[in-house]
Amino acid sequence: MSQGLQKSLPRLMSALVTAVVASAMWAAWLGWDQQRDVHPDGSSTGPYEPWQVIGLVLTLLPPVCWAAYRRHFVGAVLGPTAGLTAAAFYDWSDDGSGLFVIGVGLVMVGTFAGTTAVTAVVVTMGRNGRPAPA
Repeated sequence: MSQGLQKSLPRLMSALVTAVVASAMWAAWLGWDQQRDVHPDGSSTGPYEPWQVIGLVLTLLPPVCWAAYRRHFVGAVLGPTAGLTAAAFYDWSDDGSGLFVIGVGLVMVGTFAGTTAVTAVVVTMGRNGRPAPA
């Protein structure tokens, strides 16, 4: 196996693992809830409750932090972004209006921004509390 492949394989695997974990966590936290809540005044909310989205975010923090700590930036940022985007697309694609694409785009942008911010914090903190080398 070439030296370049040996170096890039762990990074590729971290991206794949974080993408699969993100998709699985979507299914666990959000995939089962498909009904909107209709209130007595006629307004509707949902289908997700805030605690479900918070749970999803909190369960994705460890794999993102792990990948960022190991300097696998693609895995830390693009893995969860790809996983959640694919899960949202699959989950919402039966919407007849076609507006699900906007929601999927917002999931993609939000996940990318969130994982980039978390990765930046982890890298800044560095190993053993010292700033990371440049």
